[in-house]
Amino acid sequence: MRIDIITVLPELLISPFEASILKRAIEKGLVEIHLHNLRDYATNKYKQVDDYQFGGGAGMVMMVEPIDKCISGLKAERDYDEVIYMTPDGKTLNQGMANELSLKKNLIILCGHYKGVDQRVRDLFVTREISIGDYVLSGGELAAAIVCDAVIRLLPGVLNDETSALTDTFQDNLLAPPVYTRPAEYKGLEVPKILLSGNLPKIEKWREEKALERTKKRRPDLLE
Repeated sequence: MRIDIITVLPELLISPFEASILKRAIEKGLVEIHLHNLRDYATNKYKQVDDYQFGGGAGMVMMVEPIDKCISGLKAERDYDEVIYMTPDGKTLNQGMANELSLKKNLIILCGHYKGVDQRVRDLFVTREISIGDYVLSGGELAAAIVCDAVIRLLPGVLNDETSALTDTFQDNLLAPPVYTRPAEYKGLEVPKILLSGNLPKIEKWREEKALERTKKRRPDLLE
């Protein structure tokens, strides 16, 4: 997989890809991450990529031309499955969407800033708009990093145990059941005996029951 991220603040996106699972995925050659500074595509010597909005109002708007130059240049080199725009009014990221995107080959992620991008960018280039929640960030970089993390960890070979992702919360519209590790007793709290029994069918049944119980209590909307 290749992911091209367009941003005015590439420095915000360096550290997430220099540690942990994402770093390992890059080193294994399972994913390529390319950061593109939008100011490199500015049309004047001041590297301007934003301007006042027509009709007045507070806040600047990201200009269409630098974004057009960047996206068109990338598309001239390869085909892209999606051009994603990170925006609070996009469709909220969920596990199903992450699963779907993990099957793609080439993605472009455009990070919004200021009051967002000129609407013509969305009309001409964007194929999918994603939000990570009902709140506003200073820019789309951190949101883009979250999308990348959610997607990349699903690629075959990224996790040491590939079956781990299959039992994650939300994979089957259920929250994950409680999990335990050693010691078996701590400050009077004991691990459920069923987990120590070695009876795998009964353990799986217990986990399913607990997952359903937790989901009903904490996120009943997932069962609707």
